[in-house]
Amino acid sequence: MSQQLATANCLTITLRLGLFFWLGVVVSPAELFAGDWPQILGPDRSGTAADDERLADAWPADGPAVVWQHDVGSGYAGVAVAGQRCVLFHRLNNREVIESLDTQTGKAIWTTGYPSPFIPQVGGGDGNGPLCVPIIHAGRVITFGAQGVLSCLDADSGKQIWMRKTHRDFQALEGYFGAGSCPIIVGDNVIVNVGGTRNEAGVVAFALGTGETVWAKTSTAASYSSPVVVGVGGQPHVLMLTRYDCLLIDPTAGAIRWQFPFGQRGPTVNGATPLISANNLLLVTAAYGIGSVCATFNETGFTKLWEGDQSLATQYCTPIEWQGHAYAIDGRDDLPPADLKCLELKTGRVNWTIKNFGYGTLLRADGKLLIAKTSGEIVLLAPNSEKADILATAKVLPGTLRALPALANGRLYVRDNATLKCLIIGK
Repeated sequence: MSQQLATANCLTITLRLGLFFWLGVVVSPAELFAGDWPQILGPDRSGTAADDERLADAWPADGPAVVWQHDVGSGYAGVAVAGQRCVLFHRLNNREVIESLDTQTGKAIWTTGYPSPFIPQVGGGDGNGPLCVPIIHAGRVITFGAQGVLSCLDADSGKQIWMRKTHRDFQALEGYFGAGSCPIIVGDNVIVNVGGTRNEAGVVAFALGTGETVWAKTSTAASYSSPVVVGVGGQPHVLMLTRYDCLLIDPTAGAIRWQFPFGQRGPTVNGATPLISANNLLLVTAAYGIGSVCATFNETGFTKLWEGDQSLATQYCTPIEWQGHAYAIDGRDDLPPADLKCLELKTGRVNWTIKNFGYGTLLRADGKLLIAKTSGEIVLLAPNSEKADILATAKVLPGTLRALPALANGRLYVRDNATLKCLIIGK
């Protein structure tokens, strides 16, 4: 069925391209579409696509065209896309499986994996698979599984280069849902919020080339928030939310520049990735009564501008910045209601709210916001600080869409608990 669908849509695309040539318009692929989505939340982990990514202003009545679809197993890991490769990380039976798919057809180029008997403390079923989006970097694929298995593969062949069982090596707890903080690559290091209890291995750097431990720092527990790279004092630093703290870390030696408490003990999680604005404001946010902190910072310290849970307290939706405003879904996936909000970043003042919008995640491209809702619906919105301007909506999946979407070359990659779809949403 999937192959028939792919063939039909390829024919549709061919006819549309033929129309371009019939009109005398010759457009190269590089001019039609833009770049890659090689890790969680895109090229720089801000949820923002490349500058030359172009989105259609509206969709057909029956939704964006489906190029191909591919069956998936359990887990909530979104895909990474680079060039002609789409990397899918999911669980099939009792194995965590990594697949490299052809972006044009959805066919598997290579498949590999390893055993995984993981059972989450909370939930079950689809939640027994991996949560972390893979990384495609310099000819390699990095994955981090639910039980802390950190693997490095050759991107062309899928051959394993190295593997570390971080939970075993550093005596880390699995947490409510397993490991969920995506690693980050800075220079020659792969930096992970392992949450190890042995030898202060809360945050660990591994050599990208060999997998060997480079440094381990702090006794902080692991979160479900993924770190970001930020330039501070002319040097790259890692900004990270752990289970209970916000840290600024020197990625070379692991020195902690500063930290402040963020999070609570008990049944809570830090899930959203920190937002670093264009003018270097920091916004961190979490649900469960934790709320948000917005601050300015440098290499030696930080200054809070505002904090609390009145403006924003989101479970795992990473806010997206546009022209000094933050857009996010306020609330929780598991405990409605959830509201779509626009707030002024430097003050926390809420400009507008769509009540009971439903939970989901956001990305930005071509001056537009794209929202993937857990209901399986996608929404195209023109970011406007004065009002909510919805351009298009479409139901694209029948199941629950918790995995973060990826946008590359005019195509949107979304998955629920059964299917990965590649949709055309580019101009």
